[in-house]
Amino acid sequence: MASLKEVKDRIDSVKSTKKITSAMKMIATAKLRKSQQAINSFLPYSTKLNEILTNLLASDSSIDSVYAQEREIRKIAIVAFSSNSSLCGGFNANVVKEFSSVASQCAKIVGKENIIVYPFGKKIADFARKSNFAIESNSTFQQITDRPAFPPILQISKELVDKFLSKEIDQIILVYTHFKSMGVQQIKSNVYLPFDLKGAIEKANLDSGASNINQTTDYILEPEKGELLSHLIPKVLASNLFAALLDSNASENAARSLAMQIATDNAEELVGDLTIEYNKNRQAAITNQLLDIIGGASALSK
Repeated sequence: MASLKEVKDRIDSVKSTKKITSAMKMIATAKLRKSQQAINSFLPYSTKLNEILTNLLASDSSIDSVYAQEREIRKIAIVAFSSNSSLCGGFNANVVKEFSSVASQCAKIVGKENIIVYPFGKKIADFARKSNFAIESNSTFQQITDRPAFPPILQISKELVDKFLSKEIDQIILVYTHFKSMGVQQIKSNVYLPFDLKGAIEKANLDSGASNINQTTDYILEPEKGELLSHLIPKVLASNLFAALLDSNASENAARSLAMQIATDNAEELVGDLTIEYNKNRQAAITNQLLDIIGGASALSK
């Protein structure tokens, strides 16, 4: 049986931990609110860009683009988003699991030595390094993981696009966590390049058919459509990359807030259990002392 002092020390220790987890929960919740505001601010821009692109594609199914060229895959880049720190539940474990699955499939196609990883977040960077993957080292990756910013993403997107166009990389895959709600985050892996023009055209035609069955749209474009798309698609790609970063950041904060809430609740429950144990031990000690006093008094009275 633990002594009263040991139990009291444990209670104090758990109470201190509870204060820390409660504070971390409040910080994560505040960051989540900021992340949601960033998503809501960026969403109209991203939605409008995709709307312009799909409308252009829907008007002409014969469009071809260097961004959509499918060729023999010799080298693959995987852009993965995790967090820089832990204590966020299964967030990083889910990213690592999906990354491992995607990397395993890619290794069967091109070999592990022909996979290069762009790790946004210290946790995925550490895992990729321990797994002996080639890593694109850039301090900006970890900086914008905690503080998403569009200008660095624009530069990184341009670098990825340039490497794809120069055939240095033949396929680029995104692995990130999609934020759906406070309690639901969905892990995703999408092909970033080559751009799926056929899929975008089908989606645009489907959306157009659903909303305007008997309407057709005629566009007068300046400059011509090919040149316009050559400027628009890189912007859409940068937008999609930034959206993945914002999604991942919001998912991380939601997962951390939920994990810290659970930890705080568990700490509170543990304090209750330890308090009951402390009271029982204290009562037992008092009872033993009374028995000793009564026993001593009985011995003296004889």
